[in-house]
Amino acid sequence: MMGALSLAYPFSRVTATKVSEAQAKPNNGFPSFLPKQVHTIKDPFARNLAMRIHRLPVSVKFSENPIMSSCVKPLMIQNKANPVVLLHGFDSSCLEWRYTFPLLEEAGFETWAFDILGWGFSDLAEKLTSCDVVSKREHFYEFWKSYIKRPMILVGPSLGSAVAIDFAVNYPEAVEKLVLIDASVYTEGTGNLATLPRLIAYAGAYVLKSVPLRLYANYLTFNDISFSTSLDWTNVSSQIGRLHCLFPWWEDATVDFMISGGYNVVSQIRKVKQKTLIIWGENDRIISNKLAVQLHCELSDAIIRQIPDCGHLPHVERPASVVKFIIEFVQRETKLVNQCVSAE
Repeated sequence: MMGALSLAYPFSRVTATKVSEAQAKPNNGFPSFLPKQVHTIKDPFARNLAMRIHRLPVSVKFSENPIMSSCVKPLMIQNKANPVVLLHGFDSSCLEWRYTFPLLEEAGFETWAFDILGWGFSDLAEKLTSCDVVSKREHFYEFWKSYIKRPMILVGPSLGSAVAIDFAVNYPEAVEKLVLIDASVYTEGTGNLATLPRLIAYAGAYVLKSVPLRLYANYLTFNDISFSTSLDWTNVSSQIGRLHCLFPWWEDATVDFMISGGYNVVSQIRKVKQKTLIIWGENDRIISNKLAVQLHCELSDAIIRQIPDCGHLPHVERPASVVKFIIEFVQRETKLVNQCVSAE
């Protein structure tokens, strides 16, 4: 299906499945709504994915006008197989999937990457009443109802796993299967941040997008890299990971989420009914892989796959492994269904 190729990632030792030349090569240009700093990004995979970002109107109860909502749309809509929909982690964007998205498409999946309300590249120029969990859930549901319209294989990394669980429990008809990657699902919301005075919360948001904090976060996120390598990676990551922070409404949306209490899905884990694939980097220094075992025990129908020599973001550090596990997960269920049909 796909051949092996060493990609030009920040870490030369990272290998991934072949990405076609058309997918890796920049094409026409960037959407005009992206911050102008997008032109300084050098990573060809980030550039190419950024060029495919769209804004689609989504009507929600908490906004008078439709929210122009950012996502990466699939090249082709399929009628046979259900789509793969990619969420991102805390304070991130669809560009988090720059290495994995083209591999999923090349594997034949109808693939969407969706920006969670308040992060990413949606247009929030009209100030929203809230960017709390309920608003994020409603916005995603209305997006799904308007454009995807079929049960999906919902993929959530880090905090995106909490978003995925919350959504799957509240809208089970919209989710066929779950894929949870280094899941941040045992943190009880934003904790003490919810009690901060708004002025101090804004100061915290300013620090959140600072380069020094992002440098330290990258050092913790990726497995077995030196501080100098982390510095090089931060120069790349700060261009990509901070791009959405340059919108004037980013701080308002982030502060509103912080003081709202954030995601607390501990009580929802056992309510998940969908078949679930858990993927974990064995060397995750942010969330212990012991929690992967706990999550596996608490979910009613789950399998677990761990990736050696990998940190907190396998879809960035080991994209080929993530795609391989997703393919096996989907094909495994398809084979079981076909066997049942044959037996009848």
